[in-house]
Amino acid sequence: MTGRRHTTLKHTVRIAAATVTGASLVTGCGLIPGATGGSGAQPVTVMTWAPEGTYATNMPGMPAMAQAYGRWVNAHGGIAGHRVKVVTCNDHNDTVGAARCARAAVDQHVVAVVGSYSQHGRAFLSPLESAGIPYIGGYGVSDAEFTSPLSYPVNGGQAALLAGNGEQLADSCDRTVLVRPDTIAGDELPPLLNTGLSLRHRHAATDLRAAEDATDYERQAQQALTAAAADPQIRGCVAAVLGDRTDTFMDSFRRLRSDYPSVRTATVLGSVDQSVINRTGGANSPYEGASVTGWYPAAGDGRWKPMRKAINEEAFDDNRIDPADTGVQTTWIAYTVLKQVIESLGDGEVSAHSVRIALDKGMKVTTGGLTPDLRWDYDHLSAAGDFPRLVNARVAFQRVEGGRLVSTRRGLVDVTDTLAKAP
Repeated sequence: MTGRRHTTLKHTVRIAAATVTGASLVTGCGLIPGATGGSGAQPVTVMTWAPEGTYATNMPGMPAMAQAYGRWVNAHGGIAGHRVKVVTCNDHNDTVGAARCARAAVDQHVVAVVGSYSQHGRAFLSPLESAGIPYIGGYGVSDAEFTSPLSYPVNGGQAALLAGNGEQLADSCDRTVLVRPDTIAGDELPPLLNTGLSLRHRHAATDLRAAEDATDYERQAQQALTAAAADPQIRGCVAAVLGDRTDTFMDSFRRLRSDYPSVRTATVLGSVDQSVINRTGGANSPYEGASVTGWYPAAGDGRWKPMRKAINEEAFDDNRIDPADTGVQTTWIAYTVLKQVIESLGDGEVSAHSVRIALDKGMKVTTGGLTPDLRWDYDHLSAAGDFPRLVNARVAFQRVEGGRLVSTRRGLVDVTDTLAKAP
C-alpha cells in the first residue's frame, strides 16, 4: 500500500464499474460504451474510480473489470431489467483528483460508487455524503471508508491485512522488520502489525521507512536483512508492504539475500498477488516461501468461477484484467453487492437513496463464499475499535509454495479482536 505525504489518514485501511453510453465526462473521467439490457426499466448509472498512470500505486484492472461487468450483465438482460451504465474516473492518486471524481459522480447522478480505489477518503467521501451517494466496496486504503455512514466495505482493508500479517508472522518469527512507505498513510502500518505480533508476545517490529516511488531499494534491503539477522539464535523475518514498489524492493532484496539464508519474507495482498509471483519467476520468484495475508480465497479457488466466466465472455483480450489481482476481485465482489441490492428493490425506484436505505436496513448480501455474509445495519457494526464499518474482518493466511499462493489454514481468520486492541 502506498500513500502521499499530504494524505491525512489516522488508520490505514482500503477500493470498479462497468459500462455506459456516452463520450467524455470531465478531464480524467469518461463514459464507457456498453450493451443494453432490458428495455422496460430505467438505466442505472454507477461509477468506479482508481488511479492510473501515476508514479505510485496504479489499479487499472478495477475500472476495466467494472466495464467488463457492465457489458456482461447487460448482455444477460441487465439487473432486474435495468441496463447498467458505468462511469469511470482516474483519481491520479491525489486529493484533487479524488475530489474531482466524487463531484463527477454527483453531477452524473450515480446511484453508487462501486468497487473503487483511492487513498484520499476524506477528499472523496465528503462530496458523496453531501449528495447521499453510497460508496460500495472500496479497497480499504483509508480510515474514512470504515467510519463514514455512507461507506459499505466488503473487506477489512489494509488494517485487517496488517493485523492479520502480524498474527501470521507471530507463529514463525521472533524478530520482524517492516519495510513500509515513508508517508502519513505508512505511519499507521506499524501499530497494526505490532498488535498482531503481540498476541504471541513477540517484540514490536523494527520500523524501516522507504520512499514510496523509489527506483532502487538496495540500501533499505541491506538494512532490513542486517536487522532481521542480527541474532543468529532467533528467527528473523522481513515484511515488505510497499504496494506497487514491493517488486522493486524485492528485486534489491533478492540480490543480497544469499548472504542471509535464514531470513524469511512476508507481505500482504495488494503488495503481491499470484500475477506478481508469476511475473517475477514463479517458483524462482523472490517471493517463494513468503507468508502472505489476504482477504479472499486463493485465485485458483472454484468460488471465482463466475468472475472468470464473465471475464472470458466480455474481456478475454483485456490485459488490464487479471483474475488473480486483488483489485479486480474486490471490484467483482462490490458489483455482486450492487446486483443483489437492485434486485431486492423489485419494481421500486433505483436511486442513491433507495440503495442506501436497503443496505442500512440490514439486507444480507451473499458472495458465493468469497466473503462471509455481509450486512451493514446498526446491529452488525464492528467491535473493531476505530473501524465501525468494518463488517468483514476475516483474512486468509497463505504461503508461496512452488510459485503458487496456497492456504496455510483451513478457512478464514477473524481479526476483529486484534483490531480492537490496536492503539
